Amino acid sequence: MNGCIIQARIGSTRLPGKVMYKINERPIIDYLLSQIKHSELIDKIVVATTDQKNDDLISNYIKRKKLSVFRGDEHDVLDRYYKCAKKFRFSTIIRITADNPLIEPHIIDRCIKKFYENSYDYVSNTIKRTFPIGYDVEIFSFEVLENAWKNAKLPSEREHVTPNIIKNNGLRKFNIKNSQDFSKFRITLDTDADLELIKKILTEKRESPILFNDIKELIKNKSSLFDINKHVKHDGYERSIERDKIFLENMKDNA
Repeated sequence: MNGCIIQARIGSTRLPGKVMYKINERPIIDYLLSQIKHSELIDKIVVATTDQKNDDLISNYIKRKKLSVFRGDEHDVLDRYYKCAKKFRFSTIIRITADNPLIEPHIIDRCIKKFYENSYDYVSNTIKRTFPIGYDVEIFSFEVLENAWKNAKLPSEREHVTPNIIKNNGLRKFNIKNSQDFSKFRITLDTDADLELIKKILTEKRESPILFNDIKELIKNKSSLFDINKHVKHDGYERSIERDKIFLENMKDNA
């Protein structure tokens, strides 16, 4: 079964509560779900949030939408993914994060098709980024996820789910590329500037789903919109690398 697991939590570091922010009376996560539902190859969607009290807000909202919820460790997101996939018996996992509300369903399906065409272990469009930040898709088998869950030790490997998979040279991996490099653009939600841009995009484009072609049209005709958040640094993984250094130093001290 192709299972899409969306990680979501209230306790974001830079923009707490961002996935439940409302635009046009709809929470951000609702736009994401509407986009993903246009995928033709996803069999089931599960929102994997944390077991913290403040994430009752997400859990209750998703249940009202009559979708599945899984709750697990707040910081060990790899553990949360693994236990979610195991519970729902997913053979293939599509990883999406809730801070990417305008994810493109056709790009998701393109990645899924490639995953099955050549029996890859891992397919993504982020190994070498050519799509905008916010269009991130990762696909891997349950066996690959289980192996990472057993072997990943570093904070960055537990918090970001797939670094251990990406570093595993024994796996067959493939990177989906766009014909033109749009990697400098941010269509994700991590700061107030990102939120302002997404609001403006949703004012310009109201159809569902909003496609990558729609975004490219805005870039071409209203490029100044994308100046709003061009100063924002994409550094979530880098912050985890700093925690890795502390972790390794502590291991050395305790040896």
